Amino acid sequence: MSGSGAPGVSIWPHVDVRRDLGRALFREWVASNGAGAYASSTIANMHTRRYHGLLVAALEPPRARHVVLSHVDVAVKSLAPRGVWDLATHQFPGVNPERGPFYLDRFDQDPVPRWTYSVAGGELEVLLSLVRGENAVVLRYTWRGPHPVVITLRPLLAMRHMHRLMREHGAMEQRVELRAGEMRVRPMRALPKLCFRYEGTFVGSPDWWRRFEYLLERDRGLEFQEDLWTPGVFEIRADGSGAPSFLVVGVEKLPEGKPEELIAATTAALEAEDPGPSVPALERKLTVAAELYRADLAPEPAIVAGFPWAEGWGRDSLIALPGLYLATGKIEEAKRVARGIVASMQGGLVPSRRADEDGRADTASADATLWLFEAARCFADVLGASDPFLQTELVPGMTASFEAILRGDAPNGIRVTADGLLAAGKPGDAPTWMNARAFGVPVTPRVGCAIELSALWARGCHTLARLAHAAGAGSLADRADIACRRARAAFHARFWCEQTSYPFDVISETPKGETAFVDASIRPNAILALAIDPACFSPEQARATIARARAELVTPAGLRTLAPSDASYRGYYGGNVFERDASYHQGTAWPWLLGFYARAVRSVLPAEDPLVVELPDLIAAAADRDIAVGQVPELASGVMPFSPNGGPAQAFSVAELLRAWKNVLG
Repeated sequence: MSGSGAPGVSIWPHVDVRRDLGRALFREWVASNGAGAYASSTIANMHTRRYHGLLVAALEPPRARHVVLSHVDVAVKSLAPRGVWDLATHQFPGVNPERGPFYLDRFDQDPVPRWTYSVAGGELEVLLSLVRGENAVVLRYTWRGPHPVVITLRPLLAMRHMHRLMREHGAMEQRVELRAGEMRVRPMRALPKLCFRYEGTFVGSPDWWRRFEYLLERDRGLEFQEDLWTPGVFEIRADGSGAPSFLVVGVEKLPEGKPEELIAATTAALEAEDPGPSVPALERKLTVAAELYRADLAPEPAIVAGFPWAEGWGRDSLIALPGLYLATGKIEEAKRVARGIVASMQGGLVPSRRADEDGRADTASADATLWLFEAARCFADVLGASDPFLQTELVPGMTASFEAILRGDAPNGIRVTADGLLAAGKPGDAPTWMNARAFGVPVTPRVGCAIELSALWARGCHTLARLAHAAGAGSLADRADIACRRARAAFHARFWCEQTSYPFDVISETPKGETAFVDASIRPNAILALAIDPACFSPEQARATIARARAELVTPAGLRTLAPSDASYRGYYGGNVFERDASYHQGTAWPWLLGFYARAVRSVLPAEDPLVVELPDLIAAAADRDIAVGQVPELASGVMPFSPNGGPAQAFSVAELLRAWKNVLG
């Protein structure tokens, strides 16, 4: 993803592969169906993660995602010239796929994924289109060449939860049901059946294909081998005229409609997200990218926090909501998502992870609930404080949270200190967004009064007072206003560090006593606090905070989570799972933080200031470091060359860069 507005620049991803596996192996693609299901792999379609697959179905949309269709291996057989061209690329033990033939010429996602192979003196185009709102995928095969060929398709099924791996076993049900042009199979009794609509013939040959290796899982020190099962092969005869053939796969049932119509509907829905050539290319690309995370077609609309493994996480969803919805004018859709989040609240708290298969929600996070207040403020700025949605649906949830926090009986232990700040956690906790653990121990505990939590609390109380005043609820407005003023006064009194000319990251609940402490680490949480509630800072403190952050935290990939001058700094993100967790918030750079940095800078400095002038280039640079084409990743290493890493496609990364571009830079 690159470019801020050059005329004629395509906003859709394109990669010239030129039969070079190296060009196609380390970049990924991802597509979603608008209801939580997705498809994803490398551009070479050689899976490197357990989460890759051509149909990862959301069995309880948008949750309970299962890799059902892992691959459809393609081979082209020709009699003139005689030969077989195997287009599948896999990693097996002791086999180097780079030593074998590779026929992929180019990859396009315009707007659905499309691969073009040069084989048998002609060209085979493979297109993949998920069906909007359904657990179904359409695969289109178009052969253009001088001679007829037979296209052989072998589906490889995983039939397991996306976090697990499949092993060969004897309980696979091998019976298939054949109808005219359709095949149905239910290999796992605990899961729905898979339905195939095909052209040509089907030859049943059930068998296991063994020991697929996923290299990124291996590099993390996790289990990385899997066995996949196939029911047989489909054979399609193509005459070379360019007439397309189709394979349609659905969970439990086949989608209604002709394959070309299903593709056209998906294409039209995705193209409709493009605001058009009058808008700078970077804004167009981010706007199109934002569609991936909106599960508006699910029975319970939600935000998917990231692909391929993140789910409907409360904190991430609320951070992303303003950028994904409000900044793009999708107000009614935003209301439906917020309504679902409020409905999931327990004991006045927004769960950081909503209940999944085990039925239990995780409410341990201290900040997920506070981001609800920030989202409500953004709604109020768009709709007005008296809007019925705010007053009847969000304010009751906010009031329940406010009262629970003031009482100090919130299930996750968040509480107000004697002087009005917000405190969270106890020894062994990781109560904020910096919640990584290594060997079960929090890397960045931040127990006590974390700076961004107190700013979220102060601004949240201000927002609640504003909404309560608009509703004529004078008593609630007064109490929220008092809480806001107390929090801001305590913030001014206790968070500033004269030695660093930067705020403390965490302070103890009380300023005196044996347990009193301060953490003077230079982290981006002070920038979060400044962007959220500038009233917590004096003008001099705000300018000094921005200057220090620019000098030590800002990178072309986002803001570092710790300054390089700190002895605990670990800027490189890599190695096994423990090494990665240990560096997760100890110097890695996060794109989403750049959105808050942009807001902080614009709220403090004049438009002609060099730090304001450089913001567009910083946003463009952060958006240009992709793992999955057309998307923005979760994080990057904090050292040059700032290599992208973590989740390949992250909702709040896209949302915050888009929000900064539109609302801050205008």
